[in-house]
Amino acid sequence: MAESKRQSLIEHLTELRKRLIIVVLAVVIGMGVAWNFSGAILDFVERPLTGHTYLTGIKKQVYLQVKERAPALYAQFKLEQELGVAPKQHLLNYSAPLEPFFVQCKISMMAGLILVLPIVFHQLWLFIAPGLTVKERRMVVPVVTAASLAFCVGAMFFLVVIWPVIINFSLSYEAQGLQGWFNITAYVNFCLRLILIFGLIFELPVLTLVLTRFGLVSYQVLAPKRKYALLASAIVAAFHADLITMFVIMVPMYLMYEISIWTAWIFVKREKLSPEPVPVAL
Repeated sequence: MAESKRQSLIEHLTELRKRLIIVVLAVVIGMGVAWNFSGAILDFVERPLTGHTYLTGIKKQVYLQVKERAPALYAQFKLEQELGVAPKQHLLNYSAPLEPFFVQCKISMMAGLILVLPIVFHQLWLFIAPGLTVKERRMVVPVVTAASLAFCVGAMFFLVVIWPVIINFSLSYEAQGLQGWFNITAYVNFCLRLILIFGLIFELPVLTLVLTRFGLVSYQVLAPKRKYALLASAIVAAFHADLITMFVIMVPMYLMYEISIWTAWIFVKREKLSPEPVPVAL
């Protein structure tokens, strides 16, 4: 019996090594492909530093509405002066030899990982597949596709919506005698870390759907634990120093938990197990 368990453990470790080797090779190949457009990615990440973001457009529209609807307030707060101020250009800086090269490597690695996400998730699925039924194994294509798309949506949501807010908030502290000076490594590392976090956050509904399909969780289990999900979201967000970053991590994370609850409820309803209304959050 002990020998059988030992063989089983060795087989699992061998299978894990095989899957990890394939994943690493795929990421390296993806990194090589992504290297060609890593410069364009860096330019996109730097865009909030130019001052031209969707926030500036929203600000302009709000000021124009104030001018039209409340001219007295518009004149009192001298909003026309703010509208006339041109966006200030900020540049990234580096202070160590080969620093931009290593930053390019990091960007290429993250982009390469995203490119080969279907392979990564497929290898993960193949690792757990021996413990699944034949019917469950047929879910591989929709699950891998949904997981890959969810990660990409989370990453793009962060880059397009959240990243400009964070940088704009950071630059708002500039004043006389206080100038923003961003190191390229710190800037890119911060961005890549949040891309990974948001990609994983958006995986929660997909993970919930899979676990619900396997009968491991249900909306009856998830719904009453909202307060713990909120606490866990706050704890994860607390690892980031500034308040704005904490907020923009905590809110999407908890919203994904709510979406996960509804995902489990919709699945149960479709399966006609015992449809009940989702308890309303207090």
